[in-house]
Amino acid sequence: MNTAFFEFLAARRSVKPDRLAAPAPTAEELNKILTAGTRVPDHKKLSPWRFIVFEGDARASAGEIFAKACEKEEREPPSHVRLDMERARFMRSPMVIAVISSVKPRPGAPEWEQVLSVGALCFNLCLAANALGFGTSWLSEWIAYSPTVREAFGLSEHEKIAGFIYVGTPMEKPEERERPKLEAIVKHWPA
Repeated sequence: MNTAFFEFLAARRSVKPDRLAAPAPTAEELNKILTAGTRVPDHKKLSPWRFIVFEGDARASAGEIFAKACEKEEREPPSHVRLDMERARFMRSPMVIAVISSVKPRPGAPEWEQVLSVGALCFNLCLAANALGFGTSWLSEWIAYSPTVREAFGLSEHEKIAGFIYVGTPMEKPEERERPKLEAIVKHWPA
């Protein structure tokens, strides 16, 4: 039994994006994280995912897209405070990895299985970054569903944003939160 790995999984926590500071992963560490991330079930070897990485000034340029999307898509004109918040959205951590779900039509590989593979990949990215000592937070937020953002990021019609993985160095250890009680969620068959 790999006790250290079990303890790592049992203690893993997300870190809020605004509690992630520099340094972010180096290029070499990022490659390790992305490589480990792709070690997920992938029926028919379709790789139904891809990445967009935001670092440095790219985070601010993405924020301009978010502010424009907010102005264009909100029913009421957003306040300057809201627009500034959108501009700063990716500035909350030193690196953000957008995971794009890119399902491929293929007999024998149902869409649902490919979507599950993308979800597994998102969590694998978190685990890989955590194993290297970085904190992570996997979020979608409204920007993942924005037509303006999708177009600006070059998504095709069949692609979706599975989430944004915020990555950085935790400013402090995150507090533990209550977890579900197994007796409330586990049933053995037959009852």
